[in-house]
Amino acid sequence: MAGSPIRSGLANSNYWGLQVPALAEKYRVIVMDSHGRSSRDEKPYGYELMASDVLALMDFLKIPNAAVVGWSDGAILGLDIAIRHPERLNKLFAFAANSDPNGVKDIAQSPVFNAFTARAEKEYQLLSPTPDQFKPFLAGIGKMWETQPNYTAEQLQGITVPTWIVDGDHDEAIKRENTEFIAAWIPDCGLLIQPAVSHFSFLQDPQQFTDAVLHFLAHQQSR
Repeated sequence: MAGSPIRSGLANSNYWGLQVPALAEKYRVIVMDSHGRSSRDEKPYGYELMASDVLALMDFLKIPNAAVVGWSDGAILGLDIAIRHPERLNKLFAFAANSDPNGVKDIAQSPVFNAFTARAEKEYQLLSPTPDQFKPFLAGIGKMWETQPNYTAEQLQGITVPTWIVDGDHDEAIKRENTEFIAAWIPDCGLLIQPAVSHFSFLQDPQQFTDAVLHFLAHQQSR
């Protein structure tokens, strides 16, 4: 089985460094940057556009379907593919997704997210093929966050891919009621709230996060 960890909106694939070795013992692991090391053009950012990049990478690697492990924006991409291209997924572990912009808290005054943004800017300057374009990049992705995604209860109810919706018990960004809304509408969906962690669970308690992913991949049966 091919697993495909996809990272958050401002981060890069290095953030999965504590999970990949454990996952690679049992699975083929592909880690991609929707931004990070990837180039950008003038097209406005959108989840459907970025999901098409995931599918294009899978096509290039000749992977007909895969289990997706996504964090934040990556989790939303997993939901988008599950809604629009279910044949390309066999499982979805979605950590810290939101179904619409109202599911996100006001993080402008969050010290954690401000520190994360500062860190992401430095990493962008080191990794991106357009290292001097972080501010336009941030403005573009910020506009996307203000208006997307917009998944309805009916769209979520149509998801047939075996799915776990997962979040930390004190996520700084995602409202708990939106996490529960997503899980409630996806048929036979698992809901996992990880204790004593936040939006950055896989860095704060990597063993807990990795164990949850491995348990999901091993025990959640594909349909």
